[in-house]
Amino acid sequence: MKSLVLRASDGEAEAFAALYVAYAGQIYRYVYARVGAHALAEDLTSDTFLRALRRIGDFTWQGTDFGAWLVTIARNLVADHFKSSRYRLEICASELPDNGRYEDGPERALLESVTSRALLAAVRRLGSEQRECVVLRFLYGLSVAETAEIMRKKSGAVKALQYRAMRSLARMLPQDVRA
Repeated sequence: MKSLVLRASDGEAEAFAALYVAYAGQIYRYVYARVGAHALAEDLTSDTFLRALRRIGDFTWQGTDFGAWLVTIARNLVADHFKSSRYRLEICASELPDNGRYEDGPERALLESVTSRALLAAVRRLGSEQRECVVLRFLYGLSVAETAEIMRKKSGAVKALQYRAMRSLARMLPQDVRA
């Protein structure tokens, strides 16, 4: 991966295209988990790679993954979007995740859908730092160290933040959803 980044920073379009292919899905999932709308997630993912292309010459290897740098760019774009006051927090039924698992029957699918909605609503009620920690750790699947780097915190602080977020979620969710 390092050679691709170096070639891309030298202006090789094919190398940047390969980086895009390697990381676009991860960045999209991260952004989508934060904004909850496909069109907006696609736009912000595109903006992330456009900004990365413009600044690829500024990227330096400091023991971090290139993907962490992209997530940091995406995180800043998402924050800018929410600060712009041009958004409303709403969830359309068509935008809810569909995992396609209906083999247990319609009752099970309905229960999973209700549980997912309740969990998503609870995550959105968390404070911004706790919400970001939960999204990075559990939706994006990052390690504590990667999450700490992106959030500009120490690993111990991320662990404490995650613990408090899980406790808050447990208090917010109804007993029947927790099981």
